Amino acid sequence: MQPATRTNLAASATESLRAEIIGGRWSLGERIPNEAALANLLSVSRGTVREAVRVLVAQGLLDTRQGSGTYVRSTVDSSAALDRVKRTGLRDQWEARAALDLEAARLAAIRRTPADLDRMRQLLAERGTVGDGGGEAFIRRDLAFHKSVVAASGNKAMMELYDFFTAAITETIQATLGGDLPEPDQQAHAAIVNAIAASDPERAVAAVRAFMAPVLAQLGRLLSQ
Repeated sequence: MQPATRTNLAASATESLRAEIIGGRWSLGERIPNEAALANLLSVSRGTVREAVRVLVAQGLLDTRQGSGTYVRSTVDSSAALDRVKRTGLRDQWEARAALDLEAARLAAIRRTPADLDRMRQLLAERGTVGDGGGEAFIRRDLAFHKSVVAASGNKAMMELYDFFTAAITETIQATLGGDLPEPDQQAHAAIVNAIAASDPERAVAAVRAFMAPVLAQLGRLLSQ
């Protein structure tokens, strides 16, 4: 293990520990050394080690157990993969969004509750059109509607992924508002809600496919030029 540099010790210690975890120094579920041992290995204070461990716990790599110690929770560094996702192209982001929207709508048609349906209908009505309240306000309303469909799926992992994609999705919506891509209208959104209300998974999937098709087709044309 490389000693932490003197510049930004907490960040350096965090990266050193992350590298050891990803590299397999400790196996999944194994308890890592205590603060004193790690401080010695990294040549930093115990307070710096504590901060580094806090960061890695928040990122899901470590798990602290009161009175027991700190254990390896995951040896997969998702942060690097997510950073690469953020750097993908517009079409890749739309296709990823489409995959999430398709499965979310399918599950929502199976699992939605009356409260879920009321929420979707309310947000659909509030969504309005592009010109209502300015572009940024419209984007927020549009995202709120789509996230309500994902929430109705009851899939917590999907909800977390959709939250991660929010920034990328916002950028794609801004592109549609700029006129380069078609913006699906209120009727296309309503078709999704109606299919979910009818508890028809296949119809819900078809509604999302129809919703996404014009955008994906236009992206294909733009990228082929």
